[in-house]
Amino acid sequence: MIVRTVLLTTLLLTLAVTAGVRFALLLGIGLAIGFALERFGFGFAGPWRRLIRERNGQGVMAQLLAIGLTALAIQPLIAYAPGSMLGAIAPISVSMVLAAFVFGLAMQLILGCGSGTLVNAGSGNVLAIVALPFFCIGSFIGTLWVPAAIEWTPHAVVSLPQSLGVPGSVFTTLGGLLLIGWGVSRFTDGPLWNKKLITAAVILAGLAVVHVLVAGQPWGVVYGLGLWVAKGAVSLGWDPSTAAFWTHPINASALTESILTDTTSLTSMGLLGGAAMAAWAGSRDVPLWPELKPWIFLMVIVAGLLLGISSRLAFGCNVGALFSGIASGSGHGWAWMLAGFLGSVLGVRLRDWLWIRAVREAG
Repeated sequence: MIVRTVLLTTLLLTLAVTAGVRFALLLGIGLAIGFALERFGFGFAGPWRRLIRERNGQGVMAQLLAIGLTALAIQPLIAYAPGSMLGAIAPISVSMVLAAFVFGLAMQLILGCGSGTLVNAGSGNVLAIVALPFFCIGSFIGTLWVPAAIEWTPHAVVSLPQSLGVPGSVFTTLGGLLLIGWGVSRFTDGPLWNKKLITAAVILAGLAVVHVLVAGQPWGVVYGLGLWVAKGAVSLGWDPSTAAFWTHPINASALTESILTDTTSLTSMGLLGGAAMAAWAGSRDVPLWPELKPWIFLMVIVAGLLLGISSRLAFGCNVGALFSGIASGSGHGWAWMLAGFLGSVLGVRLRDWLWIRAVREAG
């Protein structure tokens, strides 16, 4: 415990000195989020699966609570600090909805969304470790396809704070979450609330609010993953001026600067490290390398690519689009939730047909 504390403190102090206190704080926030997600078993893909398969709505109710608490805090913060803070507001389109559907399907095949894949990889799950680099590659590919997707179908931005004002937006957001919660309660068999998950929801909401205060924007995942690959591609000779996405001033600047000064990269690296710390603290003798047939790993690779591509085209994953989008008052967050959940229903069925059968055969 002492060794870990010393190493962590040294890491954060070094980053504070070399890059700045703000970036050290962002890494610390990422570490805390990763630790909490792993230690409390809070996630997105797993709770959706349990709701679909087992009529267990405890995880989904915890998600709704976390989003509601975050929305209650950050919508006024963002509105009353114009220019210094930005919400996760993105457009709705046919391509965005289709991409969210594909993401929901793919995340159920490997039981990991954007944050879930990072956390699972950090905790040592070999399938997540296999999927993660392909998730990153897919995210980069998605950046190359975004302009075509925008041209293919009209995109409309729906910002509730802008349309309804902050009080109206908060009321509508909380009302929508309560309505979904009521639907989940009607579908759930057994207890609706879980004390451990409620605790995790409150912690996650608090960290999400702190993230907005420090970063000036809500928590996200996908951008950093694509940026890592883009930087690698540049080092191999790729010309970013050939891609419209990477010629945008913000993205072009990110390519030339260190990932240690990129908000999403820092929090994503923190997720990996925080999950590793939590897994280390609660380690058990559980085999992490399952005896599966090679085609299972091929499926994980394909699913990882789909996660990356679809999350970029859907303007985020469960974190950047659903969690932060809804909490910011963005209409695309609600569209993402519906499309992603429908995709998850199909993904759960496919997993039951392919994945679990393969595991049983290997056993």
